[in-house]
Amino acid sequence: MNAIKSSRTSLWVGRVLSGLVIAFLLFDAWGKLSELEIVLKSMDELGIPGSLSVTIGTILLVITILYAIPQTSALGALLLTGYLGGAVAIHVRVGNPLWSHTLFPVYIGLLLWTGLALRNSKVKDLFWAFKTNK
Repeated sequence: MNAIKSSRTSLWVGRVLSGLVIAFLLFDAWGKLSELEIVLKSMDELGIPGSLSVTIGTILLVITILYAIPQTSALGALLLTGYLGGAVAIHVRVGNPLWSHTLFPVYIGLLLWTGLALRNSKVKDLFWAFKTNK
């Protein structure tokens, strides 16, 4: 009985973490797709042409949706990891502060994968396989 409660708790914690990540990424995609002035200004400061806002927003929207759908969540997580890695590279390139700007995409990635592992037993088993096969 305790294992069942634990697995239900893990599932719901995973859903909440994933939901927070999805909400943040959808908001970010919306800002890019809407070509908000603050988004275009931020992109310019990072050396990214504002004309790419809709393209980047569309890519982010599609892969976030893939992450949100249970059947494609692992693929979405992999693609989002690449997207977030690009964000880290851009922040390193422009010399932004490490803990607040440069590592922020890493924090999102950690929440993304933790949420997925807690709601998907195959992903959780994959991470545990690395730990037990030393």
